[in-house]
Amino acid sequence: MATESTTRDSPTLDISRVTDDAHELISSRRVEGTPVYSRNDGKLGIIHSVMIEKRSGKIAYALLSFGGILGIAGRVHPLPWEMLRYDVDFDGYMVELGYDDLKNAPTLQLDEADRPRDRAYDKEVAGYYGKLPWWGL
Repeated sequence: MATESTTRDSPTLDISRVTDDAHELISSRRVEGTPVYSRNDGKLGIIHSVMIEKRSGKIAYALLSFGGILGIAGRVHPLPWEMLRYDVDFDGYMVELGYDDLKNAPTLQLDEADRPRDRAYDKEVAGYYGKLPWWGL
């Protein structure tokens, strides 16, 4: 099995190392604050919180704090959960995105995160990243 070298400044994704078999389930407290890395751009930010559909228990998206200090800029980027892959070497999540991808991505004010939204917004988020909405079609 070939592995690529990685550094914290310039991570490269080694698909053989993107899972942590010791933890099939993880507490949301362990996810919050976990760094998110881009293959090309290094550290993008941290997971501020995880949005869970309360009836099904399905994770809709993670809120990425991007720029600022722990969301002090006041905005977060909802990322469809399936876009995140845990990498044990970085003790964080890897995404196939970069800074340029996030510049025009949908955002929320932190105080909006817990407010009800209609499914049109969730479709916009999923569509921006080329994914299906968390509930499917």
